Amino acid sequence: MKKIKIGTRGSQLALYQANKVKQELENIYTEIDFHIEIIHTKGDKILDVALSKIGDKGLFTKEIEVALNAGDIDMAVHSLKDLPTVLEHSFEIGAVLKRDNFCDALVTLNRKKLSELTPSDVIGTSSLRRIAGLKQYNKELTIKDIRGNVNTRLKKLEAGEYDALIMAAAGLERLGLDNYITEVLEPEVIIPAVAQGIIGIEIRNGDADILNILRPIHDNNTWQCAKAERAFMRTLEGGCQVPVGCYTSVVGNMFEITGFVASLDGDKVVKKSSSGVFENAETIAINLASDIFNNGGKDILSSIRM
Repeated sequence: MKKIKIGTRGSQLALYQANKVKQELENIYTEIDFHIEIIHTKGDKILDVALSKIGDKGLFTKEIEVALNAGDIDMAVHSLKDLPTVLEHSFEIGAVLKRDNFCDALVTLNRKKLSELTPSDVIGTSSLRRIAGLKQYNKELTIKDIRGNVNTRLKKLEAGEYDALIMAAAGLERLGLDNYITEVLEPEVIIPAVAQGIIGIEIRNGDADILNILRPIHDNNTWQCAKAERAFMRTLEGGCQVPVGCYTSVVGNMFEITGFVASLDGDKVVKKSSSGVFENAETIAINLASDIFNNGGKDILSSIRM
């Protein structure tokens, strides 16, 4: 029996995502043995330093890509938002699954909503994008860095280290932890990360056999939106540790994208939207990013990177 190895991080969420891909493939290919290989990444190993302090390129993917390139695995399952917007030449995105909820969620034990939080409530997040969004919403909010996987963060909340968390709604929902969600934050309140809610499968560039195997589980509409969002981020030269985000929607043949870049204190924000026919999604996203960059975004990003 042919054996195909699927690489993934070892967190509960990462394993859920890899097993979801494995199950979908097993439903189609009963003659192939799909096996999951756990690979520990730099982002998993360094848990006592803020993400923004240890770099933003391949933090949760580099070691997996090394294994993929060496042939130790045949494909790698990622949260697509963790993948750099420019992949090394050796790799490509082989498939994406249909997108789940792309919004952020507020988690509080006392069921306080975002509008009810006070300066005495400590909010945990490691995302500069979320920090900027929270500060734009209410400058008085108290925000503290938090690291660890979904379950680790929830334990810290329950231990009283934090009063609230901002997390990806999709991650909680995938793990059956959506009962923890106090409020799903509309993208108008906090703009999501690029490609949030999308499971992506990375393969070796030009691996036709694996590409063909993945084709039946690939969702093209999700991929077109993901390509546009990643092009938006790439045009702004933004890594995952920069307060940049966007979200897209498709109604019929019409595509719309809203994006932003903000200073860390939330004082300076450039937020714009653009729309057009779906087949031009990537071009629309690139033009929107250029518009934002040329109308205040460049100065904001320059000040952050100083």
